[in-house]
Amino acid sequence: MVTTYSQLLDRDSRTAPDSLRDERRADFGSAPIAAARYIDQAFFDREADAMWPKVWQMVCREEDIPDVGDIHVYDIIDRSVLVVRSAPDRVEAFPNSCLHRGRKLMDESGRVENMRCGFHGWSWNLDGSIRSVPCRQEFAALSDDDLHLPAIRVGRWGGFVFINFDPDAPSLEEYLGVLPQHFERWRLEDRWKAAHVARIVPCNWKVAQEAFMESYHVIATHPQILPIFSDVGSEYDVFGPHVNRNLAAFGEPSPHLPERPSGAEVVEGMFGLWGREVPGDLDTEGLPAREILGETARSSIARATRSDLDTATDAEMLDAIVYNVFPNFAPWGGFVPNIVYRWRPNGRDVDSCIMEVMILKPVRAGQEKPRGVTVHWLGEDEPWSNATELPALGPVIDQDMANMPFVQSGLKASGTGQVQLATYMESRIRHFHDTLDAYLDGRLPARA
Repeated sequence: MVTTYSQLLDRDSRTAPDSLRDERRADFGSAPIAAARYIDQAFFDREADAMWPKVWQMVCREEDIPDVGDIHVYDIIDRSVLVVRSAPDRVEAFPNSCLHRGRKLMDESGRVENMRCGFHGWSWNLDGSIRSVPCRQEFAALSDDDLHLPAIRVGRWGGFVFINFDPDAPSLEEYLGVLPQHFERWRLEDRWKAAHVARIVPCNWKVAQEAFMESYHVIATHPQILPIFSDVGSEYDVFGPHVNRNLAAFGEPSPHLPERPSGAEVVEGMFGLWGREVPGDLDTEGLPAREILGETARSSIARATRSDLDTATDAEMLDAIVYNVFPNFAPWGGFVPNIVYRWRPNGRDVDSCIMEVMILKPVRAGQEKPRGVTVHWLGEDEPWSNATELPALGPVIDQDMANMPFVQSGLKASGTGQVQLATYMESRIRHFHDTLDAYLDGRLPARA
């Protein structure tokens, strides 16, 4: 018997918010998709030309550039962007390219008083206006307006900074759809980036991303969590062209198990996942396991953050509440430290990508938000478990990564040239490709 996510919400010790009750299944059919979408350079180049320049992309957190003069360098395929804190309440973005002979203005993120090219010394103010040109008379035909750095559109939500290269694309607010409303309760803008780990992964960026878009793989890839994870009972929702969601319950065993674990065994398994021992005075039999675990997490995080979490549901304290924003951004909801994923192409290499994992933590009441940590780059063959800032997550990601190179090489060896996807459990992947096709065909972005 499969317990649905909605049924678990019915049993929750608290009343679930409307956002978690917003169930929206979508039917994208049962047709296969072409393996070439992951391995063909020409298809990759179509994405680079027709999709990436048209979408809103998360580039950094606001706490990565908290002070005037802070600049974050964001690279995507052939483009490089300077994301600049030009005033206390203003963030701007410009191409990372000198208007003289094209040298990158900054090789890496940092703090500056102005943006100065290392080739000939041209410099710009933080707002993109020209500051200085050696031998200015040599360029008398160019006005100061001509020499202003071209602006790239910037949007901000939830403490994240986004850019869009398309000046005519819909606003970020329209693009995100229900996302801001769903996250009102969790306020990611009040959190800070406590961990940020990145690694080059030997597979196409979509292969890596899609490994984190369904619970179907848990039975084979993460069998150790089946006693505490309801893989088959996961819910998959679609909210317009750019946003979808997976709701997956912890503290509820998988129906794949031949025998259902006891409540005490589920509690013990969750404590093990957390890297903790079950307290000797904890009654593991008197209440349902999810209620015991929810209250444990609720009281622990409330104490650590000096916050009131009395109305937080067990679901919001325990579960994987994973949203994906097209094309490559996946923030988790809930009141626990929030995971954020991002996947990017590695230059123009169709067979590799950059995967990043961030952890957002609540700011303790009465404290100032800390500056976001710098990126911890793992070596290409280094396990994620070496990232001690991802204590429970790193070993699980290593299990996912063990599949990636073999998926990429297996797609090239395919005898059919096709990929078969489940109609519901992999519907978020189908939704992703439906939206991708809309960009490649010119049906998105929508124009007024």
